Amino acid sequence: MELDYKAIGKRIKIARINADMTQEQLSEAVGLSPTHLSNIETGTTHVSLNAIVNLANALSVTTDALLCDSIIKARPQIEQDIAAVIADCDDYEIRMIRDVASALKETLRKNKNLQQS
Repeated sequence: MELDYKAIGKRIKIARINADMTQEQLSEAVGLSPTHLSNIETGTTHVSLNAIVNLANALSVTTDALLCDSIIKARPQIEQDIAAVIADCDDYEIRMIRDVASALKETLRKNKNLQQS
């Protein structure tokens, strides 16, 4: 499996925004230039393992949170992501999301043989 650098960059950007940090503040905290951090966030440059660890520490997130789109066994992080998506839903929205998720699950399982092709 190839690393999805765009997805990693997007997760870094989201974590940075959630930490209420600017690119300049984060780049200074981890010893990267603001331009390099910008390129990491857009996925136009590959991020090193050392940088991933430093970014995770500076953002107070796990490396799994930044890499989960590239990890096959990332269920705990994905479950946290789903919980965050539905956390502020009203009763109507949560029911609709449940119905869509149930229908999707049923379709995926019905068509599982297509995955194996």
